[in-house]
Amino acid sequence: MSGQLAGKVALVAGATRGAGRGIAVELGAAGATVYVTGRSTRERRSEYDRPETIEDTADLVTAAGGRGVAVPVDHLVPDEVRALVERIDAEQGRLDVLVNDIWGGELLFDWNAPVWEHDLDKGLRLLRLAVDTHAITSHHALPLLLRRPGGLVVEMTDGTAEYNRDTYRNSFFYDLAKTAVLRMGFALGHELGPRGATAVTLTPGWMRSEIMLDHFGVTEETWRDALEREPHFGISETPRYVGRAVAALAADPDVARWNGQSLSSGGLAQVYGFTDLDGSRPDAWRYITEVQDAGKPADATGYR
Repeated sequence: MSGQLAGKVALVAGATRGAGRGIAVELGAAGATVYVTGRSTRERRSEYDRPETIEDTADLVTAAGGRGVAVPVDHLVPDEVRALVERIDAEQGRLDVLVNDIWGGELLFDWNAPVWEHDLDKGLRLLRLAVDTHAITSHHALPLLLRRPGGLVVEMTDGTAEYNRDTYRNSFFYDLAKTAVLRMGFALGHELGPRGATAVTLTPGWMRSEIMLDHFGVTEETWRDALEREPHFGISETPRYVGRAVAALAADPDVARWNGQSLSSGGLAQVYGFTDLDGSRPDAWRYITEVQDAGKPADATGYR
């Protein structure tokens, strides 16, 4: 992918850590200028109170071969998003790729708590962070993206449309949030397609984010140690894998074939031929359906 996105400008909204960081770095590795946003900076942490910052992400983008630009933005504040887009317009005069990866809800949902037992304030906050932020960002950024034909919008979620349609996802609020984003990608496809742009929804598989590695008490180098505790973790992937999926989409001259669709990192790897950092091609959602949810013993053979 080196150099294939040279001259292109991307905005990864929600790029502090996890998928957002992986996507930003891979867009940079392909030569793009990448604006990375979030609420965690070197001067001020978000309520996650974690060490990752948008400045660190920008540095990783630049080190990968692109140009990273960190801009602190709370995507729930329309004026901040408007100012961000005005800055991109003033500095670049274009926007080729928009990745809506804002989330921030990891600390707000209770696993398997029914709606009447779930903390209402936390649930409503989760919906605002997961849904309102995407809508606000699209509202302000899409006029700039549509200025040139061929723009790409990627709505990041958890789970494919097929999987989430038939599967309860952890809690009422989490389920609603992730399904709403899937519908956003579908709706944007209808609105952008006739105007020369493409919108998709994309999910990683079981991702080895910074938070997930900490949860299991492992590092990227020792992640297989977690298999003793959770054998199905053997299907997991790095955040760079879904990053390579986005980079492949952004470089595809025929990307419009995917307009309005729900996609996965593992599914796109089979089409575009990219791999994860270890050279494997995890197909997590096929594994989750055929092995994990089917109650079979953990065995990723044939799935990565």
